[in-house]
Amino acid sequence: MPPAHRQGDYRVRFDWGPAGAAALVRDCDVAVVVDVLSFTTTLTVALDAGTAVYPYRWDPSSAAGYAAERDAVVAVGRSRAAAGEISLSPASVRATPAPARLVLPSPNGSALCFGLAESGVEVVGASLRNASAVATWVRESGADRVAVIAAGERWPDGTLRPAVEDLWGAGAVLSALGVAQDRCAPESRSAAEVFVASSGDLTARLRDCASGRELIEKGFAQDVEIAAEFDASAVVPVLRGEAFVDAAVTA
Repeated sequence: MPPAHRQGDYRVRFDWGPAGAAALVRDCDVAVVVDVLSFTTTLTVALDAGTAVYPYRWDPSSAAGYAAERDAVVAVGRSRAAAGEISLSPASVRATPAPARLVLPSPNGSALCFGLAESGVEVVGASLRNASAVATWVRESGADRVAVIAAGERWPDGTLRPAVEDLWGAGAVLSALGVAQDRCAPESRSAAEVFVASSGDLTARLRDCASGRELIEKGFAQDVEIAAEFDASAVVPVLRGEAFVDAAVTA
């Protein structure tokens, strides 16, 4: 990895997906993962209800066994979920009695968090719902170097599709952190500026972006509305061992 791509001259960094995370986190204290539609939004809804969330790679064949070993409920595929079942849909979490433990696989944000679990960096989940709470926690934690990672989506061939909703979510965290030029990489400042420029009509933009339209067309319009609940949640999901819990509960 060329040193320039590690943004090592800056203490607040921003990049995309697993490769971007690998480039940035080597000497970071905190990695903030953003997957607005929908892993980190669903994560905040679950923690609001008091549920501990286990991230997991997108592997339905092994997720059920992983959940059973932890006495946890496993989320099913969003399109396959029946009434009363939890999926990656945040609306499904709200509509279901809160389990104590939930395994929540996803191909992007959850898999990224699962991969970072043994990196030695503090892993935090952020969305538009809790961006300011996460930024406040990061500042108060005394973290010296922070990497904000937009999870992105996938094209049909498996390559990363930068997703604008994750840029807005990452930018919301970075804007709340503050973007002094002597600390923040240009990538971080640009993400914050994009969020500020978009913040006046986040709900409309989420509905109209490619990922939002895709969910609405599949019948999950409520998931987009929940994702647009800017700063509605004060939870700070931190990965403790294998599971995300609210930092305020573990303080």
